Amino acid sequence: MRTLPVALLLLSLTSAEGPLPVAERQRNIDSFEYVWKTVRDKHWDPKLNGVDWQAVHDELRPRLEKADSTAKARAVMAEMLERLKQSHFGIIPAEAYEQMQPGAGSQAGTVGIDVRVIGGRVLVTSVEKASTAGAKGIRPGWELLMIDGQELGQVLARIAKFFEKSTLEALAARAAVVYRLRGQPGSVVSLRLRNGQDQTVDLLVARTGQRGARAQFGFFPPMYVWSEWRKIGGSTGYLAFNMFMDPESVMKTAADAITSCLDCNGFIIDLRGNPGGIGAMAMGLAGWFVEEKGLRLGAMHTRETVLRFVVNPRPVTYRGPLAILVDGSSGSTAEIFAGGMKDLKRARILGSRTAGAALPSVIEKLPNGDGFQFAIANYISEGGQPLEGIGVIPDEEVELTRETLLEGRDTVLEATLNWIKQQK
Repeated sequence: MRTLPVALLLLSLTSAEGPLPVAERQRNIDSFEYVWKTVRDKHWDPKLNGVDWQAVHDELRPRLEKADSTAKARAVMAEMLERLKQSHFGIIPAEAYEQMQPGAGSQAGTVGIDVRVIGGRVLVTSVEKASTAGAKGIRPGWELLMIDGQELGQVLARIAKFFEKSTLEALAARAAVVYRLRGQPGSVVSLRLRNGQDQTVDLLVARTGQRGARAQFGFFPPMYVWSEWRKIGGSTGYLAFNMFMDPESVMKTAADAITSCLDCNGFIIDLRGNPGGIGAMAMGLAGWFVEEKGLRLGAMHTRETVLRFVVNPRPVTYRGPLAILVDGSSGSTAEIFAGGMKDLKRARILGSRTAGAALPSVIEKLPNGDGFQFAIANYISEGGQPLEGIGVIPDEEVELTRETLLEGRDTVLEATLNWIKQQK
């Protein structure tokens, strides 16, 4: 139940190609029909939320037939899927789809920084201590301006236009930047940044291996999963992991954290930047904090059945104050967990609204070689509201800023610790 890196989906709108060979025209038509029929037959809502799908087909099929390049045909299919106005539906260009296959290409290298798009700026939010970037002096709060000569302002403007009035903009923007930062380990990337003194800094940074263990799930590209925990101030537990994947490792870290912190004055789960992953892990994690049996985080609705996310309490649970941190880059399973725990009134949510991208999806190869991602179910929270296109609204909205990041402060974490201190 993970969102495909949105940077790949954006390529469907920007890829440039030469004239379309005659032999490709029919494969594009076949791909268009396959996409249309798949949505018609497998979408969880037979009425497609009121969209006249036959009318969409009849409107766009002539344009598809006239497309004189695969890029233009792809854009028509992407427009057709956009009419659904839901996440997890997209066309992945063949070249990007091939890079997703095991052993193809590499996105295993990183420059060792994490970023968020805040106030229209790409800001560094953290730097790995052992990273090459850290050795070059990059600090939280620095603004990232260019990657390999490409101005990020232009990238953000294109994304903002495409995701206008969508909760997905923050997730898409961060994904697009992170995608450009990664590459083959040992390769060099050119960065232009603005430091804390508003000076422009140009750096050549060699990519190193990503943090965490390599994990593969279904048709999604290989990912690197890390998890960590510590005590803050000696009395508050803090757990963070970058996605709901590699359950053996992540759930062990969670178990170690919680069992070592049963008498802590509070516990924090940081899901900022977590795009989701395996849905069942949300139920397993919730079981460490819920004592009552039979409670649910929500339910997933397919065309044929309903899957309820039932929480199974652990023999020993943490009973103290629980806070969950989220932001616009928290999606899918991260939203299911945060939204469910909020509905159960078991956790306080702090940060900013999540991505509203809670749909499970699969990816198939089209006749023309492109990939096709489509959602197969809808998710309704225990409070009775869909998360798709809405997201989880924090109980306390707190935003990061360039100024506080430059000061070395995490305002979301500060607000969380203040709330915990106020609890009995």
